[in-house]
Amino acid sequence: MTVDDTLHITGGAPLYGTVPVRGSKNAVPKLMVAALLTEQPVTIRNVSFVRDIGIVADLVEALGSTTTSDPAGGVVSITARDVHLAGEGELAVFHERSRIPVLTCAPLLHRTGKAEIWRPGGCSIGERPVGFHLDVLRAFGAKDERTDTGYVLTAPAGLRGAIIDLPFPSVGATEQFLLGAVVAAGDSVLNNAAVEPEIMDLIGMLQRMGALITVKPNRSIQVTGVHTLRGVDYTAVPDRLEAASWAGLALATDGRITVSGVRQGDLSTYLNVYRRAGGDFEFSTDGGEVTFWRERPMPRPLVIETDVHPGFMTDWQPPLITALTQADGVTVLHETVYEDRLGYTEALRALGAQIQVFTECLGSTPCRFGSRNHRHSAVIVGPAKLQGTDLHVPDLRAGFSYVLAALSAQGTSTISGASLLDRGYENFRAKLLAVGAKLH
Repeated sequence: MTVDDTLHITGGAPLYGTVPVRGSKNAVPKLMVAALLTEQPVTIRNVSFVRDIGIVADLVEALGSTTTSDPAGGVVSITARDVHLAGEGELAVFHERSRIPVLTCAPLLHRTGKAEIWRPGGCSIGERPVGFHLDVLRAFGAKDERTDTGYVLTAPAGLRGAIIDLPFPSVGATEQFLLGAVVAAGDSVLNNAAVEPEIMDLIGMLQRMGALITVKPNRSIQVTGVHTLRGVDYTAVPDRLEAASWAGLALATDGRITVSGVRQGDLSTYLNVYRRAGGDFEFSTDGGEVTFWRERPMPRPLVIETDVHPGFMTDWQPPLITALTQADGVTVLHETVYEDRLGYTEALRALGAQIQVFTECLGSTPCRFGSRNHRHSAVIVGPAKLQGTDLHVPDLRAGFSYVLAALSAQGTSTISGASLLDRGYENFRAKLLAVGAKLH
């Protein structure tokens, strides 16, 4: 284990300061994959140079693109003139490191007539099934063959339009649909689509590239395929996940943290919940900066149920639940998006939090995990006196929660596996120091 992989944190003090956020970690990699759809140059701005950006840059280069990066300026440029399949075994490495490679299938089928799917990687927060992706690609006319490691897909006649009904508004399947439908022959419709801001961002870039996309009411997306797409110079949507993470830190430590580079509309659901939890916020005149703080002595307990957009985002819950260990009363959480997102609560218990997890649906409505024996609900009793201890980061959002908990706790905590945070938070250590965190 390297020094960079370990954080020593002394907590127990309010944090104050300003942190900038740039483009969404959940949006920019998909924009980079979309660049494979055109031979013309694509420039993406407001890029947050987290580790995943480097992985995707290497991925599109392995598929025949040339890339240039300007981390200081937040710019990535991609030209995909000579797209081809990756070398033997090369794609497996990317699939083990990220869940993005599966999204290259539609562009590769369009450009080369062939693609591969391996078991997807990424954070350990539950299953990331490729079934939805396969269903979308099959509907577009792709043929698949099962292999020892995944699937090989072919579309010798090209992609054709299709009407697809998703059983769940999957973000990944919606992205796969968009990347395929925009260049498929004829019209396509996706019903029960995901409509997250990051999806709208991908649609925005594809539309500027020449795509014909209409978002209809009731989660329906209609696309008329075009023969070619052109290059584009595009600015990515800000990272609403990171903004909410720093907000949770202000709530947990009774501090005051300003986040710059945000959009209020992307955070509207979170802001309502944050205020109900005893926090408050104020936006700058131009709306690009927001300051978060706690407006009462202790946070207020809540009943929280995660959902697809415009519901309460699943990635928002670990930092907020960690902050609510300091609430005066009982908080109830029902996680409905990922079946295994509550593993981080074990570490919170090690710090002294009072948390119990359940297989039952402790929400207003039963969810798809209710009869599958997944521990996806939790009861948190506060306020808890947290004490520093040794922790190991299991996934990205849990990792920030561990840091948040350590900064709320008395004494010193040692957090190993901290380099995982570099996947989602640019200049993470520098930002912690900027708000007064004691790292040593």
